[in-house]
Amino acid sequence: MTGELLKAFFLILAAEMGDKTQILAMAFATRYPVKKVLLGIFIGSFLNHGIAVALGSFISRKIPLDYIQIAAGLAFVIFAIWTLREEDDDEEDNQKIKYGPVITVAVAFFIGELGDKTQLAAITLGASSGFPILTLIGTVSGMVVIGGLGIVIGKTLGDRIPEVGIKLGAASIFLIFGLSKLYTNLPANYLSLLYVFPFIFLLSLVISYMLYKMYQNRKEGKTTLYLKKAKELHEYYQKAKKNINSICLGVDNCGICEDSKCTVGQIKKLIDKGLNGDDIEIDRELNENWKDKNFDEAKLRIALTMTLNMLKENFSDESYNNIHRIRINLEKMIFKNHVESAQNWEEYKVKMTNLGKKAEKFIKNIERN
Repeated sequence: MTGELLKAFFLILAAEMGDKTQILAMAFATRYPVKKVLLGIFIGSFLNHGIAVALGSFISRKIPLDYIQIAAGLAFVIFAIWTLREEDDDEEDNQKIKYGPVITVAVAFFIGELGDKTQLAAITLGASSGFPILTLIGTVSGMVVIGGLGIVIGKTLGDRIPEVGIKLGAASIFLIFGLSKLYTNLPANYLSLLYVFPFIFLLSLVISYMLYKMYQNRKEGKTTLYLKKAKELHEYYQKAKKNINSICLGVDNCGICEDSKCTVGQIKKLIDKGLNGDDIEIDRELNENWKDKNFDEAKLRIALTMTLNMLKENFSDESYNNIHRIRINLEKMIFKNHVESAQNWEEYKVKMTNLGKKAEKFIKNIERN
């Protein structure tokens, strides 16, 4: 019984390592408390995998077990190849559903996993399982853990994620399970060299091609969406942390630190939230004591320029909402006003010019440089 739970857990863990589940989890963690993101992943995965395991269990009652085991073996071999596939940038799911953190994340994960290899793996596991409920617990637990790892790894390791190693390890797990099932369940006459040699030869060619494509992409400096997003966010927050620490006037000038009630203090909290995935709530309302403080405007402009460079191509990407809040606070401190929202860079420029001459001059300088 425990073996089926652990098997489902580790196979789902392997299936989603470095996949879009981790990208979604990391993106949502910049907007919502981590606990709510993980609860949403649990609910969405439970519904998605519940359907998959139930379907697999139904199939197992209609088809002989030996055939199911053979089909499962072939499926796991295919999942191994699928794991080595490089995902394109346009495969990211930017969900626009807004019904509160938990429901938003749950719906995103339910929809995002429909027809994905993880749901197909859950169907396969359910079909060969004697205890479907334990299989479901294993798959859902795997999804929650992989989401949590995506948040932690993306925030702390950035571009040091051993992505190739992760993919190879995950693919190896699927391949071992698949070949083991085929060897155990295929009729003896299909295990002769006449069938085994062409199968192994074709499998080796396909895997070699996938590894070659992966090598070429790394050689050309291409990265997957997960690694690219993690690196961009990690680098931005690291630089922003150094910059905002140099702007902070400290207790010698301000007296008792007002923490997130101060604009600089709130930016620090937003950076910590983005960098570490801290489960913190940040008030949107600020007092206006920053108007009386002598912050270095040149440093504020550098911070805003760096933030806008990060946002320029990503204005409508919801995974950058945390950075938008940093932008708004910086605009308040420099221009005594701010742009609440914009769908793209061109719209933002128009709204900035409406804030006054100072803001108009600033945005023109950015365009020039």
